[in-house]
Amino acid sequence: MEMPVTGMLNEDGIHVDMNHLKKGEVNLGTSIMAITFADGVILGADSRTTTGAYIANRVTDKLTRISDTIWCCRSGSAADTQAVADVVSYYLGMYATMEGEQPSVGVAAGLFQEVCYSNKEQLSAGIIIAGHHPSHGGSVYSIPLGGSLHRQSYAIGGSGSTYIYGYCDSYWKENMSEADGIGFVKGALREAIKWDGSSGGVIRMVVLTEKGARRLLFLPDQAYEGPGEM
Repeated sequence: MEMPVTGMLNEDGIHVDMNHLKKGEVNLGTSIMAITFADGVILGADSRTTTGAYIANRVTDKLTRISDTIWCCRSGSAADTQAVADVVSYYLGMYATMEGEQPSVGVAAGLFQEVCYSNKEQLSAGIIIAGHHPSHGGSVYSIPLGGSLHRQSYAIGGSGSTYIYGYCDSYWKENMSEADGIGFVKGALREAIKWDGSSGGVIRMVVLTEKGARRLLFLPDQAYEGPGEM
């Protein structure tokens, strides 16, 4: 049975009625992704935030620090995803204080899932969690709408992800170098921005390794070739 087409595409390419959003709520309408590479993980996102058919913000930062070694990409309702990230960051801070060690990415992903699944009827949140742990290396987890949890070598989400499944399948390689990983993420997000009207602006990235987090920024007026380091 064919579903009625209303509203905008969500992060899984499923049509969602925009009336589901609360009055005045802002939808990220986005392209996000995270990958594992030889030395850690790379997270990337566009920067366009939409309110219905209007662009509310051209330079949104959709990459959110959860702890020193864990970051997340947010898609869906801006308010919902910011609230979820704040709650998880708070509890992970408590965990680190009580246990005397940094939480693993799996622990963080489990907390994200608990919050998203327990409130799945109230939240519009698709989240990708990625981080590096001394014992486990880099890992990536995806939580789509509904609150299920999936560990993957790479994860894509947002309205723009529907346009880049083929690109990612064609160019993905396990254990890429950092330079190749950055090129893969940048290439995928450029394609998403090209074809998805709800994605656009700059491309932001975070490279997470045992040395810490390094932020990168690529500008459209420079064909997403620079300036690079932030």
